Amino acid sequence: MALKGTLKDFGIGDILQLIGQQQKTGTLHLRNKDQEVRVGFQDGHIIKAESLTRKRKELIGAMLVRAEIITETQLVAALEVQKRTLKRLGDVLVQSHALTAERFQHMAQLQVTETLYRLFTWKAGTYEFIQEPVEPGPEGITPLRAETVLMEGFRMVDEWPVIRKRIHRDDMTFERVKALPPPRANADEGGELGVIGPTERHVYEEIAVGRDLRRMVDLSGLGEFETCKALYNLVKGDYVRAIDPEGRAPVPEDNRLVARVAGPLGRIAVTMAVIAGLAFIASRWVGGSGHEPGASRLGDPAAQRQIAHAQRVRIEAALEVFQLEKGTLPERLDALVDAGLLSPEELRYPWREEYYYRRTDARQFILLPPVR
Repeated sequence: MALKGTLKDFGIGDILQLIGQQQKTGTLHLRNKDQEVRVGFQDGHIIKAESLTRKRKELIGAMLVRAEIITETQLVAALEVQKRTLKRLGDVLVQSHALTAERFQHMAQLQVTETLYRLFTWKAGTYEFIQEPVEPGPEGITPLRAETVLMEGFRMVDEWPVIRKRIHRDDMTFERVKALPPPRANADEGGELGVIGPTERHVYEEIAVGRDLRRMVDLSGLGEFETCKALYNLVKGDYVRAIDPEGRAPVPEDNRLVARVAGPLGRIAVTMAVIAGLAFIASRWVGGSGHEPGASRLGDPAAQRQIAHAQRVRIEAALEVFQLEKGTLPERLDALVDAGLLSPEELRYPWREEYYYRRTDARQFILLPPVR
């Protein structure tokens, strides 16, 4: 399979979807300016991802030290043993009882997923897929389905603009305002914006005086997006207060997604990317030979729920932008169309009917899928 070109013509989501669909084995090479990433596939599953231009702080050993799982002294000693014996770093650390195999596996998996999800911020670059035998990486991560990475990537692109309106600086610190409510029995907590679940509870416990956002990301072991999302939910629920340092400007990081989605042009670009991604995902589960649009074309209820969830997040993001611009929430969803934030089709996708929306006050609302 010849697969080579530029990311402007064929996006990262399309590439992952195609390789996953065709269950290919080989290496995907991606380049963008001074960045280069290699992704290994086996039967359409991702078995490794490595940045050839990875900074020292992104190396697995440095990640373990910053997360306070091991000490700098333990890392230096393990690297010396690795140099003499040619053993894998993880094996050396586990054999020296510096950490458990499960803990190392978790951090290795996190390193791979962080590398993969950063690819969704690339707006330019080149790609080339070479069919060849691929051996798993030295960390031996759990294989990832390409479709899972695709859907998570688009979810992150969709939710980041909302999160970054409150969690917008690496040097922000946080303080607890009130205790979290007890977990609800037999409830599926978490996973959505505004919901307090296990991730939020974990991040809440990591909050300490003077501990900034970057340190929180390092210590949580959840990755940048999940940590920031948990903090957003905690701040939105008034459980935590975010504190901006006085007299200091935000740290610029052009390769961060926040730089790519800031402002009206960024919002439009994200909207188009998410719509395209949702449509592409929907086509995987199309059933029947009819041409009727909407939910009737989605043969898999699980896929339907995933797409509806992503679209509901998109509508929630548009509502928040509308509130910021107008000072209040709209009375009806079609006001989002008049404001140029959504198209009429987005108010019902992937259903036939519009989502149920009710404004409860100037800053609160209820948004649900249509009754079916």
